[in-house]
Amino acid sequence: MPPQCTADGAELDKLICMHESLPLTRAAVHRLKTLRKLEVFFLVCGLVLLAIYVSGLVHGSLLSRIELQQFMQARHASGSPTRGDAHEGSALPDIKLWSKARIVAYKQSLGAHLAPPLAVLSIPRIGLEVPLLDGTDDLTLNRGVGHIAGTPRPREEGNIGVAGHRDGFFRGLKDVAVGDEIDLLLPHGNETYIVDNIRIVDPSDVSVLRSGPRNSLTLVTCYPFYFIGDAPQRYIVHAAVLESRANDNSTISGSHTAAESARTDSKN
Repeated sequence: MPPQCTADGAELDKLICMHESLPLTRAAVHRLKTLRKLEVFFLVCGLVLLAIYVSGLVHGSLLSRIELQQFMQARHASGSPTRGDAHEGSALPDIKLWSKARIVAYKQSLGAHLAPPLAVLSIPRIGLEVPLLDGTDDLTLNRGVGHIAGTPRPREEGNIGVAGHRDGFFRGLKDVAVGDEIDLLLPHGNETYIVDNIRIVDPSDVSVLRSGPRNSLTLVTCYPFYFIGDAPQRYIVHAAVLESRANDNSTISGSHTAAESARTDSKN
């Protein structure tokens, strides 16, 4: 008596059941059973790959948190102020303004091990806190912002150069204005800078990284912020070290024109 085929079985089960009720050759039955095994095999492989992907994201997120925690532990050990420390334990930055491609690149970068940050760069007015890493390669700039080679490192004399992606961590630079405060949270203390100039230059203009009479910090990103493709210009935010709040007004100069232009660009 032929087997009874159920209407609610899997498609492949129906096929096997239907054919088993007919005078099939042994080879045909073998092929159908092989297809069944392959179906199970590929299902298992898919589940394994999904598990590996999820575990990679979790591991990367934890690794990123551990790196920052090590940095903050060094700060605590030195007796440095704890401003912003609570934020450093968070696994993900604020990515609401980021491009979709940059979000994907950031999450993929979490699987790589990087050296602890040189500092944490903070711009309180726009809510930015991001690790300052050594270098400006793709992996580094997907994970944080990068120290530009050839410029002084934090705590050294001169003009510290910092690069970041316009569609990632440095998207918020479009809202920075002259007079804003920028902090470098270091393993052994803080350095505070006041934005004194914002301008737009050609990529070949490296004069923006020259050191001046005062220690300073220069943030560099591509411009326009929402340009599709390779952006043709560079957006420069320059800030001078804060020596005394009493003479802040005498040291802040420059124009808001570039900042206003960026705000207009972001709305278009």
